[in-house]
Amino acid sequence: MKRAVIVGMGFGGLKAARALAGKGVDVLVIDRRNFHLFQPLLYQVATAAIEQEYIAYPSRAMLRKWKGINFRLGEVTGVDFDSRIVRLADGEVPYDYLVLAAGSATHYFGMQSMEEHSFDLKSLDQTVRLRNHILNSFELASSEPDPAKRRALLSFVVVGGGPAGVEFAGSLQELIQHELIKDYPNLDKSDTKIVLLEARGSILPFLPEKQRDYAVRKLSGMGVEVSLNTQVSGAEAEKVLLAKGSHIPAHTIVWTAGVQAAAIAAALDLPKGAGGRIAVEPDLTIAGRPEVFVVGDIAFLPQNGVPLPMVAQVAMQGGEYAGKAILSKIQGQPVAPFKYFDKGNMAIIGRNAAAVNAFGVLRFNGYFAWVAWLALHLYYLAGFRNRTMVGISWMLNYFFRSQQVRVISASIAKEESVPLKRSEVATSSQPG
Repeated sequence: MKRAVIVGMGFGGLKAARALAGKGVDVLVIDRRNFHLFQPLLYQVATAAIEQEYIAYPSRAMLRKWKGINFRLGEVTGVDFDSRIVRLADGEVPYDYLVLAAGSATHYFGMQSMEEHSFDLKSLDQTVRLRNHILNSFELASSEPDPAKRRALLSFVVVGGGPAGVEFAGSLQELIQHELIKDYPNLDKSDTKIVLLEARGSILPFLPEKQRDYAVRKLSGMGVEVSLNTQVSGAEAEKVLLAKGSHIPAHTIVWTAGVQAAAIAAALDLPKGAGGRIAVEPDLTIAGRPEVFVVGDIAFLPQNGVPLPMVAQVAMQGGEYAGKAILSKIQGQPVAPFKYFDKGNMAIIGRNAAAVNAFGVLRFNGYFAWVAWLALHLYYLAGFRNRTMVGISWMLNYFFRSQQVRVISASIAKEESVPLKRSEVATSSQPG
């Protein structure tokens, strides 16, 4: 029996495993965490909309339902392609076929100061720390007699106008307006400030211009200050440094402006593309290694002159393709090149406000786009219980404006009252 090893328990790795399940292949999935993380909803954990366990599903509980699929918790440190061995921190695993689906990590473009002074939205631990920090900022502000210092504590800057930045900024503003201001009656909405910075001339660049303008209008109407064509050069304590030489006060900095291939890509002596992603052939294999597939965020493959985007649907389609391609190779059948089908994009801005661009032809905004966004994310969320609990949380939030997860879940240590330094938490890439 042939053995296929899959590195990464994200969208791509899961699709590859599902395609191989019950097909007479010995499949081993390796991941550094023992759960599958639904990263698109991390921002809702950070803004107290849902519990963290609702978007994490135990790996073994998921994979045990699929025949022939096993799991190993471990940190992949390298691959011996000649000997067909995956090297882990605590051992080695042989393979006949390999699928690298290790996902992505936050990219700070060399700005070490930004890495040290900001939060990101890539790991569960970091996101919970961000939620603690936001809530603790309001606790500190409520007991601060100096109005200037109070406003400083409630200053938030989000860097990056992609989906993660837009969705987080909108959700944070709703948390503040509808919950936190009520919890802290001595504070006023005018004490808070959320700024969304984007280096380009528009947010949500994957959407048509009219929908991008719609998103800006909605955010501005909610009270989020959107600053376009604004490049950052770094960060210091309580401020974001701008490339033009000025700065913006910020007690809380959230970085959503860049991603790169997971760290394992840099450890492999292979040709790379933009963002350190591994260059692959049209069939998603490494040149000269037809038994090694690379899928999702970690893979670099231009199609129609443009590299495939680092989004979930690319990872899912690539993972399923790799699984089926392995079966074809085992059976001695030819494998056609991978063709990505872009189903479109969507982003949620706030309550009853979202933008959908489906298949490049069906475009709509507002309430029905918001419902479509919720339905699609519930559909792809792993686990019936998780889908049920998230759905219930959303209904409670909608009908009662009640975001109940306003709990500081860690001890209120000094580091909780200032932006978290990245060195305090092990970097965790999201498999894709």
